[in-house]
Amino acid sequence: MAAELRSTYEDSTMVLTISNPEHRNALGPEMYAAGVEALNIAETNPDVRCVVLTGEGDTFCAGGNLQRLLANRQRPPEVQAQSIESLHNWIEAIRTFPKPVIAAVEGPAAGAGFSLALACDLIVAARNAVFVMAYSSVALSPDGGGSWSLAHALPRQLVNELLMSGERIGAQRLHDLGVVGRLCDAGQALGTALEWSEKLSQRAPNVMTSIKELVGEAIANDLPTHLAAERDHFVRNLHHPNGGIGITAFLNKQTPKYE
Repeated sequence: MAAELRSTYEDSTMVLTISNPEHRNALGPEMYAAGVEALNIAETNPDVRCVVLTGEGDTFCAGGNLQRLLANRQRPPEVQAQSIESLHNWIEAIRTFPKPVIAAVEGPAAGAGFSLALACDLIVAARNAVFVMAYSSVALSPDGGGSWSLAHALPRQLVNELLMSGERIGAQRLHDLGVVGRLCDAGQALGTALEWSEKLSQRAPNVMTSIKELVGEAIANDLPTHLAAERDHFVRNLHHPNGGIGITAFLNKQTPKYE
C-alpha cells in the first residue's frame, strides 16, 4: 500500500491522516507536498474552521523512513536537503495556517512525527502515547523544527535530555508540562480532537486567526511591539461583523452564530 496523506471532512473540520501502516506511518516527500496542498485548500474553504492531523491506526507517526535515509547517503547531499526543505515547508504551513490545527496522537510520535505534533496549535494524546526524538540513536540531529519547538516549550536541560539521550516522554508528563492539552483513552484521540475542533469552530474564525498570529509572534516581539499588535488586532476584530454578533449575543444571553 502506497504511503499517502488522506484528506477527509467531519462537519467543519478537515482531517488529515498520515497513512503508511507498513512502515508505522513513516513520512516521505510525497506527504510533505500533499500536506501543504491540503492546507492551501482548507485555507480558502470558508466551511473549514479547523484541521485535525492524525495517523492511521494505533500509531501517529514513526518519523522518517530509515531505509530511504540510508539510500540517500549514496546520493548527492542536495537530495536529502531538498527533502528536508519540503518537510519544513509543511511545518511552516501548519504554523502560519490561519485556522486552528490539532494533533490527535495515538501510540508513538517519533522524530519528525513528534515535530509535526509540536507544530500544531493544540495536541490531544492517548494516555499510552509516547513521544521521542530518537535522532541521536541513529547518529542524526533533529529536523522538522523539533529542537525549536521544544526549546520554546520546555526547560533547556529537559530539551537536551530528550534530544541528546533520545529519551522517551509519555503523554501524561507532557500534559503536566503543558505541551499536551487533552488526554484520552487509547483509541479516542481522533474523537476527542474532533470534539475540541467543533467547539473551536463555533468561535469567530477571524479571532482564531488573530490569536494564532499573536501567539506565534510573541516569541520574537518585544513588549511595545507586541502591545501595538494586540491593539491592532483588537480594533480590527471589534469592527469585524463578528464583533457585533458576539457582544450582542453575550448581552442577550444567546448563542452567537459567527460568519
